[in-house]
Amino acid sequence: MKALWGIDLGGTKIEGIVINAQSKEVLARLRIPTQSALGYEHIIRQIQKLVKLLETETGVQAEKPGICTPGTVDKASGLMKNCNTTALNGKNLKKDLQMVFQQECRLANDANCFALAETKMGIVADRFPYAEVVFGMILGTGAGGGIVVHGDLLNGKHGIAGEWGHNFLDESGGACYCGQTGCVETILSGTAIQKYFKKLSHSDADVKQITELYRQGNEYAVLTMNRFFHFFGKATAQVINILDPDVIIVGGGVGNIDELYSLGVEKIKPFIFNHSLNTAFVKPKLGDSAGVFGAAFLHN
Repeated sequence: MKALWGIDLGGTKIEGIVINAQSKEVLARLRIPTQSALGYEHIIRQIQKLVKLLETETGVQAEKPGICTPGTVDKASGLMKNCNTTALNGKNLKKDLQMVFQQECRLANDANCFALAETKMGIVADRFPYAEVVFGMILGTGAGGGIVVHGDLLNGKHGIAGEWGHNFLDESGGACYCGQTGCVETILSGTAIQKYFKKLSHSDADVKQITELYRQGNEYAVLTMNRFFHFFGKATAQVINILDPDVIIVGGGVGNIDELYSLGVEKIKPFIFNHSLNTAFVKPKLGDSAGVFGAAFLHN
């Protein structure tokens, strides 16, 4: 039996999955702690431990595991970069895992795995099976994205395809950790929404609370959310003008705001290079399972 193997490498947990390649049945799924504070070599051992546990449970030997990573592989050097699990930065994770498993491994970041998973087994597979171009947008603590074309990930020359969160949007976003100013992430991420609301109201609230206050007519929440919808329109129009995707999946906590799919989408229309907007905007189906499912499909 041919099986697909996926590993989602997170900061606190590592999740593994084995899927029947033909039926798409989940044969086994396990999680163990990452324990990243113990260092890079320990993380490698934890991945190896998880794979052995899955092999024991399924009776199937691991084959070409896909790895969902919390950062990106620099194509020129092969080293990991931009990982919030900092022990991985500057390490040749792919090479080291291939030495451990003595076979090919494929790596992709969490946004790419999110887009691929929702295309292969999630909302796109269910509702838009003939979609040619899919953009997976993540709006949570940060802002990121992944692109799937004809069922395959688009990685790009530098491995940064889909990184819309670090395109310029507006100076009012202020400094971004990436070194630029006014990035999409500084305005549209959940963190940015909370920061702007606090600036106006001098009080703390999470995105869910701000959204409820907005619905109740709270002055500061209305200003915060109206700003968000306006800039969501401008930023997303750039994606549509360049990629013209069939479907945009909005993941992350911000994607749970129902008004985004009505008011937010309306704000795109003045900025796109077309007389109408026919792109489908949907919430994801797989939730926090997307990373491990997407990793499994990196070889499929």
